[in-house]
Amino acid sequence: MRSLAFLAPFAAMLGAAALAQAQPAQINVALGDKLQKEAPKLGERDVSQQAARLTQLVERALAHDTALDGARIDLVLTDLKPNRPTFQQLSDQPGLDAIRSRSIGGATIEGQATLADGRVQPIRYDWYSTTLADVVGYSTWTDADRAFSRLASNLAAGRYVTR
Repeated sequence: MRSLAFLAPFAAMLGAAALAQAQPAQINVALGDKLQKEAPKLGERDVSQQAARLTQLVERALAHDTALDGARIDLVLTDLKPNRPTFQQLSDQPGLDAIRSRSIGGATIEGQATLADGRVQPIRYDWYSTTLADVVGYSTWTDADRAFSRLASNLAAGRYVTR
């Protein structure tokens, strides 16, 4: 009878790959240089909350799909536009009105996904309102939240670069 010891390294590699795929994706969100410079004008707290919201939405979308299990997803929030003035903007510019002041909002996200098998996929997504008429009734970060949700859905569906 032949020894199957030569299969041990292969079996160990398969075991490690299976373990990596059983782990949920690791999501890391950072702020791009431009946004870091803009953060004091938008409000550090608001920007930090939006980065946390992006993480939350991506984690939630990927929790229902195992395709990216074991992956490391590094996202960079490069641009962030509110629909309504932030608290920081309201305090810095007294003429702004929290209700009547509105703008086209959205976000741009870039980065990469390092899949469990070692392949690296670039990530790029942006979404902004196209007209002020669409902004009626929106909260401060509605369009940014929409951009985050759409990116999360795309990642869960295996689409990494859009627009």
